[in-house]
Amino acid sequence: MPVPPVAPKHPFKDTRHAIERVDDFAWLRAENWQEVMREPSVLDDEIRENLDAENAYTEAIMAGTDKLQKVLFEEMKGRIKEDDSSVPANDGPFAYYTRTITDGQHPLYCRKLKEGDDDQVLIDGNKLAEPHAYFRIGGVSHSPDHSMIAYAADTNGSEYYAVRILNADTGNEIGEPIPDTNGGAVWANDGKTLFYSKLDENHRPRQIFRHTLGTQPEQDELIYEESDPGFFVGVGMTQSQSLIVIDVHDHQTSEVRILDANSPDSEPLLVSPREVGHEYSVEHHGDDLLILTNCDGAEDFKIVSAPLANPSREHWKDIEPHRPGRLILSAFPYQNHLIRLERENGLPRIVIRQLDVGSEHNISFDEDAYSLGVSAGYEYKTTTLRFTYSSMTTPTQVLDYDVTTRERVLRKTQEVPSGHDPADYVTRRVMAPAHDGEEVPVSLLYAKDTKLDGTAPLLLYGYGAYGISIPASFNTSCLSLVDRGFIYAIAHIRGGKDKGYTWYKQGRGPNKANTFKDFISAGEYLAREDFTSRGRIVAHGGSAGGMLMGAVANMAPDLFAGIIAEVPFVDVLNTMLDDTLPLTPPEWPEWGNPIEDKQAYEVIAAYSPYDNVTSQSYPNILALAGLTDPRVTYWEPAKWVAKLRALKKDSNLVLLKTNMDAGHGGASGRFDRLKEVALSYAFALKVSDKFEA
Repeated sequence: MPVPPVAPKHPFKDTRHAIERVDDFAWLRAENWQEVMREPSVLDDEIRENLDAENAYTEAIMAGTDKLQKVLFEEMKGRIKEDDSSVPANDGPFAYYTRTITDGQHPLYCRKLKEGDDDQVLIDGNKLAEPHAYFRIGGVSHSPDHSMIAYAADTNGSEYYAVRILNADTGNEIGEPIPDTNGGAVWANDGKTLFYSKLDENHRPRQIFRHTLGTQPEQDELIYEESDPGFFVGVGMTQSQSLIVIDVHDHQTSEVRILDANSPDSEPLLVSPREVGHEYSVEHHGDDLLILTNCDGAEDFKIVSAPLANPSREHWKDIEPHRPGRLILSAFPYQNHLIRLERENGLPRIVIRQLDVGSEHNISFDEDAYSLGVSAGYEYKTTTLRFTYSSMTTPTQVLDYDVTTRERVLRKTQEVPSGHDPADYVTRRVMAPAHDGEEVPVSLLYAKDTKLDGTAPLLLYGYGAYGISIPASFNTSCLSLVDRGFIYAIAHIRGGKDKGYTWYKQGRGPNKANTFKDFISAGEYLAREDFTSRGRIVAHGGSAGGMLMGAVANMAPDLFAGIIAEVPFVDVLNTMLDDTLPLTPPEWPEWGNPIEDKQAYEVIAAYSPYDNVTSQSYPNILALAGLTDPRVTYWEPAKWVAKLRALKKDSNLVLLKTNMDAGHGGASGRFDRLKEVALSYAFALKVSDKFEA
């Protein structure tokens, strides 16, 4: 049996609010972490040796599952149509789309004339990726006259994107790359001016620059700079393509500036000054702004209009009032209609309003649990809305909907080359009683012949942060577990907005413990109702969902057979105390600021997974990390695993796999990413009774 690595202890004392803590593994945080993000080879030798030893140990322990991993990978790959393409989106004379080719890891960005079939490859992701161990394309945008293409690429996983501009007809690169952007760029209507957000030395997007074709990036003009390190800035454009939008935000407060896309040298106009807790976004229609806002107690948001010439708060008028429990997720206009995506009772719906008369209708669906997505597309003067629909049993469908005639046209159904019959599976939504009387929605998928007698292993997925809701959508990968007798479950816990904005508020800041208790309640309910049993559940979550994994491992270890924690945010207190890290200041509204607030310090210290590892038994644990991850730094899972090994009282597995060539999202290639999923699923099968060597 391979011997697990033992990380040396180098005690580091830290005192805040007269409270002293000793961190034995603080040394795993590289002092030159900013340099490591750009050049991984400069990582300290002792730290690298630790990560390499952990990788070797994980590989040795999981060696017996090599055959299984290959089988899982081939199964998951077999459910992907390798030579596929998206449904083209019209814009003027062209239709733009992406496609993939057999054995290709990365997408091709293409266009064709709307009336023709000739395929023009604008960007070949596979060719661009060839020199790099990691390669990911960020935003891709074409100029209004279709002559230029701007695209952003990250070549080491650290999310420093360089923007490049190409001549759309020749493919030749125009000028020098624009370095250190956050991954996107927006064209003004002159087709010569480009706006982008630049990352500072702490990897925070705090500046908006204006770039003119034919000039060097160092000549670019700074048009907005945010002085508060707790706010990030981004840039976009309204659906009307009339306004450039500069968005300043943290997780709970926003501020918007606009400028005329036809006059890119104009000064940005402030819409409404930031107020703590006020979130808003803007769209444009005619002489008005349309504003999605939570002002004046509209917790689940409302839509107001304001004159474009004078958009300040005193001129806002309700056009879609607030309705408690009905959360408006997004809204955008076409020339004659307003589209909004909203959620009520945990399920989404699409609502179309005819703007001249105010009449509305919904697009209806039949299944009990499903996922919806809307795409505004490129065009404004259109009556065609594109949306996607799927459920845990129904492959994704792309539909075009005529908002005037109400006719639906199915444009594409996700192909599963190896075959998929929805009738072979069951999807359900159940409500799990929480510790305080609330009900937690849980979406379930299982094979129709699975016995619900408590003997089935169950993978329980959760996230529960930032107001992000996990959709009950089609997932080809999880079928590899379901076909082997697993039940696949998603717990829609507090911290997300699955049941409205209140559901989010009840799972953040001082209420964060509700997130963890909801997840445990969901697992206990599923065991009580004989979907599974205690000790047969494998918990799965990533990033902030990885914090969830660490917390429930501490709080209810006997409930779980295993824990899969991807890029887990487990060192919460230390990270929130380190204001040099990229995400720390913007995340104080989400978790609290333990530097200035003793109560926030105590709340975070009470649940921070790393700080609460104790001398007890733990489930089997697999932690996955990325060396150049700027969101959840590699040392968080590395420290967590080291501390678990030092304190736990059992012989269960604790494994750490760090991708030395990737960041937060793991491997960048679509098939390489499946190999990481195969490792996780092989671990789930290994720690259940479903593993066959």
